[in-house]
Amino acid sequence: MGNYFQTVVDLDATQTDARALADSGLDWLVGEGIVRAELTDCVLGAPSGHPPGPSWAKAVVQEDWEPSDGLGVETGRTVFHCGQGDPRFAVCPHCAGRADFCTDRLEEIEGAWEPFGEAISDWSDTGSAAVVCPRCRRPGDLTAWTWSDGYFAFGYLGFTFWDWPDFSPGFLEGLSRALGGHRTVLMAGKL
Repeated sequence: MGNYFQTVVDLDATQTDARALADSGLDWLVGEGIVRAELTDCVLGAPSGHPPGPSWAKAVVQEDWEPSDGLGVETGRTVFHCGQGDPRFAVCPHCAGRADFCTDRLEEIEGAWEPFGEAISDWSDTGSAAVVCPRCRRPGDLTAWTWSDGYFAFGYLGFTFWDWPDFSPGFLEGLSRALGGHRTVLMAGKL
């Protein structure tokens, strides 16, 4: 069965401003009635989170499916991912070439993942990492690569909603505005 989640990652938040931005985003979410201010046991993997508010339906496309869990806010350097499965490829920020990790038959390509796995570990430890593109041979900042199915995002602030219906574009735009107009990305997954 499992639990589904959607994470809105602020791509522009820094380690320094992540906490203040988290407060701004949460203030907007509470003010809109999308989540409640109080903390309860309503998120997977954390002691507490914010349960759905009385106006949660303003955030979603499908209003007849009520969220069963709440919101967890993550601040600090985080490798956000989509949970189950693995990315099939990453796209170079320089040449737009694909670095494939598996064949069309989903068989692992030996050695293809290692530079990326090492870079992800380095970024998690230091906040900086690059990967040399196997096609153009130029190093690219890990955070600038794009991933199949939007599998990874690297940042310092994420809002993870557990077991909610799909979000509406208007909600995502509103949350981005509450974060100072920052670039955000929506990730969806299952654990």
